[in-house]
Amino acid sequence: MNEEELRNEVPCQKKVKPEGRARKFWRVVFGSLLGFVLAHVVLSILGIILLVFLIGSSSTSIPKNSVLELTLDANIEERSVDNFAYTVYGQQPSIGLDDILRAITMAAKDKKIQGISLNLTAVSASPASMEEIRGALKEFKKSGKFVYAYSDSYTQGAYYIASVADKVYLNPQGSIDFRGMCMQTLFYKGLLDKLDVDVEIVKHGRYKSAVEPYFREDMSEASREQSLALVNSIWGTFCADIAASRKVSVEKLNEIADSMLISRGADALEYHLVDELNYRPAYNRDIRKKIGVSEDKKITLVSLNDYKATWTDPVKKSSSDKIAVVYAVGEIIDGVGNETVIGSTTLCNEIRRAYKDEKVKAIVLRVNSPGGSALASEVIWNEIEQAKAAGKIVVTSMGDYAASGGYYISSNSDAIVAEPTTITGSIGVFGMIPSVGNFLANKLGVTIDGVATNAHADALRGFRTMDEKESAYMQQSVDATYNTFLSRVAKGRGMTMENVDSIGMGRVWTGADAVKIGLVNKLGNLHDAIDLAAHKAGISDFEVVYYPKKKSFFEIVTEPENKDRQIEANLRNELGEFYPAYAAMRQMRHLQGVQARLPMEILIK
Repeated sequence: MNEEELRNEVPCQKKVKPEGRARKFWRVVFGSLLGFVLAHVVLSILGIILLVFLIGSSSTSIPKNSVLELTLDANIEERSVDNFAYTVYGQQPSIGLDDILRAITMAAKDKKIQGISLNLTAVSASPASMEEIRGALKEFKKSGKFVYAYSDSYTQGAYYIASVADKVYLNPQGSIDFRGMCMQTLFYKGLLDKLDVDVEIVKHGRYKSAVEPYFREDMSEASREQSLALVNSIWGTFCADIAASRKVSVEKLNEIADSMLISRGADALEYHLVDELNYRPAYNRDIRKKIGVSEDKKITLVSLNDYKATWTDPVKKSSSDKIAVVYAVGEIIDGVGNETVIGSTTLCNEIRRAYKDEKVKAIVLRVNSPGGSALASEVIWNEIEQAKAAGKIVVTSMGDYAASGGYYISSNSDAIVAEPTTITGSIGVFGMIPSVGNFLANKLGVTIDGVATNAHADALRGFRTMDEKESAYMQQSVDATYNTFLSRVAKGRGMTMENVDSIGMGRVWTGADAVKIGLVNKLGNLHDAIDLAAHKAGISDFEVVYYPKKKSFFEIVTEPENKDRQIEANLRNELGEFYPAYAAMRQMRHLQGVQARLPMEILIK
């Protein structure tokens, strides 16, 4: 077959230009991409519908003759979060202190709830949070309803809460860890020496010991003095409360702790720390008798989550006065923060939202912070001044911590309310500059060289130690910040700067001691602070609003910080009790500049 016949045999095909093939390729790509996106959107919508259905269908109706069971087996945080959203990213669930207190308060008035069962082993919370929970349970008992507690074994914190119960049960083979309280600090000087990392410290305040772990191997005498006073005050509060509830003297409790007299359940019963040794079925039978339920019927134990599912927001009064509770939780940084970090910009925006609302007559600043950036603290302090200038009453409610920068932002409130075991004060500042030049050269073989226009252009960058002028410069900055801090406290508390200085110098105090020296007005919880704010504002009928607004499920799962949270959660899980050491070393990178921060990394056990 010749060429001409071959052309006739093969059908004629239209030639396609190269650019036409490219357009066709991209149409296919974009079409596939669009299809994928649409499928993802449709599946997401279906998932949302399914989730809403599941949530709606899981709403619980509380039957009559129920018992609220509080199982405090997760980290207790200041505010509740959407645990399902965070669990998706591998984070450990937590319990909101706000939810616990609300549940106890509502249960006291709920005719369907006959009492509270405490299921406690170990409670992961700071002393002030435990104290607030215990106080709410004590108030609950005034309703005439019962509180029972059961555990196979109690840690000291768990027992402190359980001791308020009408009846405390313990597994016959269990025990109570009652050996006193200690406060420990991890020191990293030896590690830094091995790494050839130099740390230069500038501080004002002999008790300002936050930097001691980086240049000492043990506590200074000043740090030991304040730490012992702090832990004695907290332990004293615990013992006094337990003694009052269990009718055992404080002296006897200390004898039990000193001699380690509780090693078995029988010991706990002998020394009247528990009322009965028995197993869980017997405990349930006693609750059944208490509420008048026959043995052939099941007790309705309502969990905190199930109880939450029945809550409905109260109908808002459009014309009512308001009290705004503004949460300030976490370390203080410059700029943007989140629910666990106080960013000066973020918190100021929330305070501003509150005082710009004409219906808001008072602001309660709920502070739970060990401090942080001195400059950020000053910015927040100024925003409180603006709120007061706008005619708003401002009352601070202190949680677990309101120390250093946490006290700075509280100091100009019209009144300050704290729990007896709140850690506060720490009026002092410091600066710390790590120098890694020797580490890089001696350990990694990396050297540094360069040029500069002026003598100190390369100072404070962390690659070399400071010279005499640079050290003087840093000391001047720290001293100026401390004097400003003193003046803010003096003005807010109606004291002289000399008086503030005498109780300042970086020393920490418990709330109980802070009342005696004028740093705190009264002891109490968040609700006490709200009542005080209402009284000062001259209002009795008001709505409480909370800032910032809690994030929804979808806001949480779409926020970019989730990857970091997952990494942090994994580190906490893997490192366990060694996590604080890792966190302290990592924190060195963030301690540059003048800091108003709690004077020690506190581990209370």
